Amino acid sequence: MKVGFYQFAPEFGNVKFNVQKTVDAITAVDADLIVLPELFNTGYQFISRKEAISLSEKIPTGYTIKTLKKLSAKKNIYIVAGIAENSEGKLYNSAILTGPDGIIGIYRKTHLFYEEKLWFSPGDTGFKAWPTPIGNIGIMICFDWFFPESARTLALRGADVIAHPSNLVLPYCPDAMVTRCLENRVFAVTSNRTGSEKRRDKERLEFIGKSQITSPRGEILHRASDNKEEIFIAEIDIGKARNKNLNSFNNIFSDRRKKLYE
Repeated sequence: MKVGFYQFAPEFGNVKFNVQKTVDAITAVDADLIVLPELFNTGYQFISRKEAISLSEKIPTGYTIKTLKKLSAKKNIYIVAGIAENSEGKLYNSAILTGPDGIIGIYRKTHLFYEEKLWFSPGDTGFKAWPTPIGNIGIMICFDWFFPESARTLALRGADVIAHPSNLVLPYCPDAMVTRCLENRVFAVTSNRTGSEKRRDKERLEFIGKSQITSPRGEILHRASDNKEEIFIAEIDIGKARNKNLNSFNNIFSDRRKKLYE
C-alpha cells in the first residue's frame, strides 16, 4: 500500500486555485492513498461565520467534492481531504474520503480548536474506520490528536491507517504521533500545511509543516520540512498494523482493563 501526503500553503478563499493545484500534484504521483490538509481548499482563518458559510460546500454537490471524486476514479486512488461542510445550515470542519467508486465516508471533527468554535458545530459522526480494498482507513482531524481516545477508538474499530488532515500551529503533534501510533499499533499519515495567515485584526497563525508518516512501531518513516511544499509517498505493509501482540504474553487490546479506566 502506497500512502502519502501533500503539504502546501493554500491561498485563502481561492478554492478553484487550491483544488487545481492539488489535482496537479496528485496526478503526478503513484499512490493508493493521499491525505490532504485540513480545510485544504479554503484556507483556515475565517473572520466571520458569513465568510465560513460562503466558502463551505454541500456533500456531494460541492465543487471540491465533485473534483476529488473525478480524480479518485481517474487515478484509482483514495483521497482524504479536509473541507468546510454545509449540512442543513450547520457548518462542520469535515474530512471526506473518496475512492475509485465515489464517496466512501465523511468525518466531522470532534474536538474543535480555538476560534473554530465560533464557526463550526462540534462533529456528530463519531470515529469510524472504513474498509477498502487497500486497507481500513480511519480519519481524525488536527486537534483530535490531543485526545488519546481519538486514535484509540479508531484502532479499536479496525483502522490500519489513520488519515490525519491538519492545520497545526502547536509544535507538539509530530512527536506525539510517535506515541499515538506505538500505543495503538497503527500507521498514521499527518498532512499539515505550511505558511501563515493573518487576516484583518486576527492573531497571525504560523503553520508548522512537518507532515509525517508514522509506523505502528513508532518509527517516523518520513517527516517533511517546516516550510516547504512537498508531496511524499511511502510504501507500507498494513499487516504490521493488524498484529497487536507485543510479545508472546502481551496484546495491547486484550490486556486492556476497561473497568479500571472508568
